[in-house]
Amino acid sequence: MSDFHQGGVITTMHNLVNRPVEDLEAELRTFNQKRPLTLVLPCLYSELEGPAMGPILEILKELPYLTQIIVGLDRADEQQYRAARAFFGALPQRHRVLWNDGPRMQAIHQRLEQEGLAPHELGKGCNVWYCLGYQLSTGIGGAVGLHDCDIVTYNRALPARLLYPVAHPSFNYRFCKGYYSRVANGSLNGRVCRLLVTPMLRTLKTVLGPVPYLEYMDSFRYALAGEFSMRCDAVTDLRIPSDWGLEIGVLSEMYRNYATNKICQVDIADVYDHKHQDLSPEDAGKGLSKMSVDIIKALYRKLATTGVVFTSEHFRSIKATYYRIALDFIETYANDATMNGLKVDIHAEERAVEMFAQNIVRAGAHFLENPMETPFIPSWNRVVSAIDGIFPMLNQAVEDDHQAYA
Repeated sequence: MSDFHQGGVITTMHNLVNRPVEDLEAELRTFNQKRPLTLVLPCLYSELEGPAMGPILEILKELPYLTQIIVGLDRADEQQYRAARAFFGALPQRHRVLWNDGPRMQAIHQRLEQEGLAPHELGKGCNVWYCLGYQLSTGIGGAVGLHDCDIVTYNRALPARLLYPVAHPSFNYRFCKGYYSRVANGSLNGRVCRLLVTPMLRTLKTVLGPVPYLEYMDSFRYALAGEFSMRCDAVTDLRIPSDWGLEIGVLSEMYRNYATNKICQVDIADVYDHKHQDLSPEDAGKGLSKMSVDIIKALYRKLATTGVVFTSEHFRSIKATYYRIALDFIETYANDATMNGLKVDIHAEERAVEMFAQNIVRAGAHFLENPMETPFIPSWNRVVSAIDGIFPMLNQAVEDDHQAYA
């Protein structure tokens, strides 16, 4: 149970009384009649064989308020696509599995490449982008939610609370971000958010002074949460980053497109756990090291669009300031964890901060050396204007796969 404090410039929806999920679902069934609700599940085939997806599927089968479920399937051959079709075939809702590696979807990808509109980097961002494009192609409006497929602590309250703020007919929110405590198995998790994102935002405010964008970003309790929901009219103008800056990039896009009173965050889980990335301090192209570089670059790029000018000297100052602030956060989180009977490895925390500090300069050098870099996948509005009939093509490709491999 959380407090009711409203901090920052966006509205926070708390879990104040542990309202019965049945009450939320009853309202969502009513909302779904006028504002159809879609759930998007970007996943790897390997996640279907993991410990999380089976229990998630059993819960999804019992959610009557969903009009459709869209599964984005990556890294799957034909046999694995057939297995995924069978796996999700138990869903009673309208559902489709996008076989992103299949010949029909690859043909769509090649058509986009001809116009310079295809995602340059495969991964979750690319997967989400195609799923949202397919959602638009179905003509089913309303609202759409998205969550990861490796959540081992999943329960039916999570999708209900995630969709509720954008589904309610009296609410004016266009976008909602989920948040939760990263506590599991007696440990305090969420290192990248705790030890990089929050200290980095505080650092940038210290070095750059008051910047409305930084105040906005610092309002989110868990900026790196992979769970969010939005009205479908917000999808068309959304540019999605193709790298690990996905979550930061989506928040930045919402800041660009909407006033802050159209954006909220909601407490969706008391406990949340999923697979963890390795730190990989020896390889900046892997694990949390690559993730941190992409996140930092995403912040630099967005601040540059607001008129901030960066030099190498700025990045050295940012690194030094960050290091001091992050070390203070290590002590803060360690004390909080101790009082709650949780474990924190101080040595591992400081190793992470040291790596993040190095990557602040590494990301800065990359930013200065690549001023024309555009990691965002184009919005679907732009794609539609460039390729006449792209939505029917995309819809037909998914339907043909659905029929051919039944």
